[in-house]
Amino acid sequence: MKIKIGNFDCTECWDGVFYKKLSAFPKITERLILRRWTEADTESLEVIRNVFCGSECYAVCKKEDNKAIGAVELKLNGYTDMTERYDECELGFWIGKPFWGRGYIPEAAAELIRRGFEELGMNKIWCGYYDGNIKSKRTQEKLKFVFHHTYNEIPVPLLNEVRIGHTNCLTKERWQDMK
Repeated sequence: MKIKIGNFDCTECWDGVFYKKLSAFPKITERLILRRWTEADTESLEVIRNVFCGSECYAVCKKEDNKAIGAVELKLNGYTDMTERYDECELGFWIGKPFWGRGYIPEAAAELIRRGFEELGMNKIWCGYYDGNIKSKRTQEKLKFVFHHTYNEIPVPLLNEVRIGHTNCLTKERWQDMK
């Protein structure tokens, strides 16, 4: 099965059977719609196409116009370097700068975390941020992630840089206790 979104070929990053099984998901939260990427999202996709391309990647859209303003993803085994376990995954997120500070990503990520634990059978979700990215750190704190470790030299090939990275995790048990 060939899957193409705009000029971006997603075939290699999407498991067609898995995608069909889960394609009933869009989820509507209080202010947002989390849905699959469409042709109309080509502009947003250009920004994130090298990072967000797995079977659990969703466009974050405001309800009033259904236009993509960001992305959230659970990177399952094989698409993350944070874990090799099948009952663990990595949460990734991105939002366009004009939408920073409005709580959209914590709202969208909370729904994806729920999905990870309740529907996908995850027992732990990992998430990280680079040193100095206070907004990402704060988002993870709001979502109840706890510090796990720091790496002093993480290569970032897309930016041709090496950074300090902080890794946090959220267990299913902690998430259930915090609900």
